[in-house]
Amino acid sequence: MAATPQNPAAATPRRKVSRHRGEGQWAAGHFTPLNGNEQFKKDDDGLNVRTRIETIYSKRGFDSIDPNDLRGRMRWWGLYTQRKPGIDGGKTAILEPEELDDECFMLRVRIDGGRLTTQQLRVVGEISQEFARGTADITDRQNVQYHWIRIEDVPEIWNRLEAVGLSTTEACGDTPRVVLGSPVAGIAEDEIVDGTPAIEEINRRYIGSKEFSNLPRKFKTAISGSPLLDVAHEINDVAFVGVHHPEHGPGFDLWVGGGLSTNPKIGVRLGAWVPLEDVPDVWAGVIGIFRDYGYRRLRTRARLKFLVADWGAEKFRQVLQDEYLKRELADGPAPAQPLQRWRDHVGVHRQKDGRFYVGFAPRVGRVDGTILTKIAELAEAHGSGRVRTTVEQKMIILDVEEAQVDSLVESLEALDLTAKPSPFRRGTMACTGIEYCKLAIVETKARGSSLIDELERRIPDFDEPITININGCPNACARIQVADIGLKGQLVMNDQGEQVEGFQVHLGGALGLEAGFGRKVRGLKVTSQELPDYVERVLKRFQAEREEGERFATWAARASEEALS
Repeated sequence: MAATPQNPAAATPRRKVSRHRGEGQWAAGHFTPLNGNEQFKKDDDGLNVRTRIETIYSKRGFDSIDPNDLRGRMRWWGLYTQRKPGIDGGKTAILEPEELDDECFMLRVRIDGGRLTTQQLRVVGEISQEFARGTADITDRQNVQYHWIRIEDVPEIWNRLEAVGLSTTEACGDTPRVVLGSPVAGIAEDEIVDGTPAIEEINRRYIGSKEFSNLPRKFKTAISGSPLLDVAHEINDVAFVGVHHPEHGPGFDLWVGGGLSTNPKIGVRLGAWVPLEDVPDVWAGVIGIFRDYGYRRLRTRARLKFLVADWGAEKFRQVLQDEYLKRELADGPAPAQPLQRWRDHVGVHRQKDGRFYVGFAPRVGRVDGTILTKIAELAEAHGSGRVRTTVEQKMIILDVEEAQVDSLVESLEALDLTAKPSPFRRGTMACTGIEYCKLAIVETKARGSSLIDELERRIPDFDEPITININGCPNACARIQVADIGLKGQLVMNDQGEQVEGFQVHLGGALGLEAGFGRKVRGLKVTSQELPDYVERVLKRFQAEREEGERFATWAARASEEALS
């Protein structure tokens, strides 16, 4: 048939029409599992695996574990298989999971709000020494991670943690993970509102509940009333940020849809003000939207940030109000920019009750069970029964009398836990890396520690706040995109044409002050061996070229590629 004005389609070949599969959204009626993860979650809720761990796997050993439990449901109780020793980064993406798996586990202890008593910290340290070969890393989500955990020991570890009010429940998996909170909630002189009651209520109502134990993927929460914006709210799925409402007083500004990994997005404000007592209900509404409308078809699009990007803030807020809260939220102001660059609470600070808190910096979050036990003892000896972890891999001892401060600071220094760190010690963080992580390509913790030493030796006069974040793979657990200098682990070619460990460099990322992602300079990669030389070079150029008061991120955005190479 010839094409005519009345029949234009005749000139166009007919395309095959394929049936749209949808995005796996439950609210749209797409309940059929569309990938292996959705299938094993449909087959059995991840929370149910605890019974099998206690009654079968811990008694029969590693080889008795069902594969869908081993690499799936056990995450609902904080357990990941760790990397088998001796497997280099070039094999990370090549080997099958069973070839990468060691017979020991990483176990994550969730520490909501970073809040610990010294009794709890002592138990955490004792478990490390007895069951985890001394390992105990502080993460940038306020948790503690063990390694070398045997499945036979897990029930006893749970018993000891739960006896002091700690848990590994939903520390991993497609669940509501640890709720970040200001580590100085309730004690800081400048606090807008104490979010602790909301964190406790969310835990009481929802953590370990099957209402939210099958999400499309992980769900990350931050709640802080500190004007320092100290919980990285911009990169969480949901965040409640302390603000003063001109009519209603102190409360929280609501943010949704932040996240990093290989497709980073800064969270968006919904323009809604939430009073403290309503935070748990609003939190449940946001996570309910994620559960019901989140994309389950593709794991790569199964985070809340993709739904928020597609819907926009206005639609998201409307659905939250109309379908989940059944009421309108009040409009509210945005948080003010923090007055300080550092927001890790390191150093000596006065509390609102007249006592002091002391924040100190381990090396890239790497501590051990013995050190944690000694920190608990030091805190008690100096009058404190409370400690905190931070989202910058730091720790804080609370409630120290003024007369005890100097003695505590000296005692911490003796343990290489300085309350007066250099900018490099203070600003460098690292993920787990190839030492234990099955996704990693390069080593990170030791690399970060040696980099600190080199920079302190080479640039002793450097006094600007600087963040150097080291990640072992592209997944951004160490938040490389929002660091001044972000280092993404990969294999690179050295001058001899050999493939060696190295990093792709991101420069000029930031949170808090003009939050944004770092700049990638075309072709800018460094080997691990060259890393100290590169960082020294770029920081000295910053010192030479910066304008008065200019931050590194601002300079990096305007600097020439030559200056950054």
